[in-house]
Amino acid sequence: MMKDYLNRDSFLKSLEDVSIWDIIIIGGGATGLGIALDSASRGYKTLLLEQSDFSKGTSSRSTKLVHGGIRYLAQGNIKLVYEALQERGFLFKNAPHLVKKQKFIIPIFSWKMAFLYWTGLKLYEWLSGSFSFGKTEFLSKNEIIKQFPEINTNKLKGGILYYDGQFDDARLAINLAQTCVQQGGVLLNYFQVKSFIKKVGNRISGVVGYDIETKKKYSIFSKIVINATGVFSDSIFKMDEEASPILIKPSQGSHIVLNKSFFSSKNAIVIPKTSDGRILFCIPWYNHVLVGTTDTFLEKSVLEPTPLEEEIDFILQTFNKYFIFNPKKRDILSAFSGLRPLFLSHNSTTTKTKDISRYHKLMISSSGLISIIGGKWTTYRKMAEDAVNKAIEIGKLNKIPSKTKNLRIYGYNISDKNYNFHCKKYVKNEYHIKKLIDKNPLLGIPLIAKETSYYSEEEVIWMVRYEMARTIEDVLARRLRLLFLNARKAICIAPKIAALMAKELSRDEKWEKSQISAFKELAMRYYYPGG
Repeated sequence: MMKDYLNRDSFLKSLEDVSIWDIIIIGGGATGLGIALDSASRGYKTLLLEQSDFSKGTSSRSTKLVHGGIRYLAQGNIKLVYEALQERGFLFKNAPHLVKKQKFIIPIFSWKMAFLYWTGLKLYEWLSGSFSFGKTEFLSKNEIIKQFPEINTNKLKGGILYYDGQFDDARLAINLAQTCVQQGGVLLNYFQVKSFIKKVGNRISGVVGYDIETKKKYSIFSKIVINATGVFSDSIFKMDEEASPILIKPSQGSHIVLNKSFFSSKNAIVIPKTSDGRILFCIPWYNHVLVGTTDTFLEKSVLEPTPLEEEIDFILQTFNKYFIFNPKKRDILSAFSGLRPLFLSHNSTTTKTKDISRYHKLMISSSGLISIIGGKWTTYRKMAEDAVNKAIEIGKLNKIPSKTKNLRIYGYNISDKNYNFHCKKYVKNEYHIKKLIDKNPLLGIPLIAKETSYYSEEEVIWMVRYEMARTIEDVLARRLRLLFLNARKAICIAPKIAALMAKELSRDEKWEKSQISAFKELAMRYYYPGG
């Protein structure tokens, strides 16, 4: 067994082998995984606990962008944009197998707006410095039509080309977990923190954890605990201190996925100002087109958010305004939402989520609990570094500097710049996966007929054995991404996935049926079968 594989049984054993951890992280999304990696790579005894699957929440539901944020530039938030562009550069350097440079084009319909966007995007390029992804250029109307044959040419003047980054968020999460394990960290999914262990003076000295699979409770001691639960931070605050005020205001961002026949370009397009002031992206992703996002205040956080009807209508109406082919709800292959954990101060009176800063905040409770709120995928590394630096201070740990600016992410490969995300996700383990087929040739059968390049049975076996996939949803939503690309197809192959997983995990027929039923119920929320 290679030490960088994710193996739940061996990680559970570590709970008995380690008497006291240096740092426990609650939450297995981008922020928590980043903190775990930063901590473990510095040499601290590191444990991460996630109540569901890694990146189950917001971190698998992004717009798939590694970017500085042109919207934040328009708001005058230069510091956030500069930091994000630097972090974009570090991420591209350390994970070139997952992050690629992507061309983005803003169509221009007025010369006044052309000047404003050109000025802003040149500043965006300049702020990236030595980490620039490419030069901003003006494109003629004919060049735009050539790039986007489906675009509505009415009043079109031309367009501005700029560069940003694109990635697979859930795959990066798995690779971060694997890198953390390489550095000596321990991670557990489906492991819930029930309460804190406190000593004299109300200081937190550990957590009471509950293994959802085995139903076993553990008392786990540590020098410091970090709350990295994103939109669910308030529940951890209240676990620490019942009278804790609500500080998180969840904002929902929804997306739809369409067939590439509606948008055939390899380049992305940006609608910089929609009817309600938002930005809309149309991005090629895994041979489909991803369209989003929205920005809608919600009253409470949920683990499985669902796009609102008005959000879907907004996305379709905006898309249809700019393109000649007009998709309907029945054309949506998948629709999904993610919740942004926005920090709302007590005296804030804003009613618009776009006005709330995306910069992350660190909070320290009287018990010593460290909570990190806000931020975004692109800046996960800097957020993690800040959190661990604070943990060193609060937990009185030996001072060791962060190493993650130059730490290669698991799967690092730069041999082929023209890669396909799907084919390259297993670069490091491709040989071992092929060995599975050598031992059992039947595993080479594709899960979906006529799609020989994607979704084979040996991948599912690999994900269960070495990537800690425990449910059908883990495989189809976050390892293969099929639920996010085509919910109908995901439902169709769910029984095959269940059978493969049941055999691998030694589960019975009752478990299989339960999994299929639960997944179908979930997947039905991702598309509109009635149109």
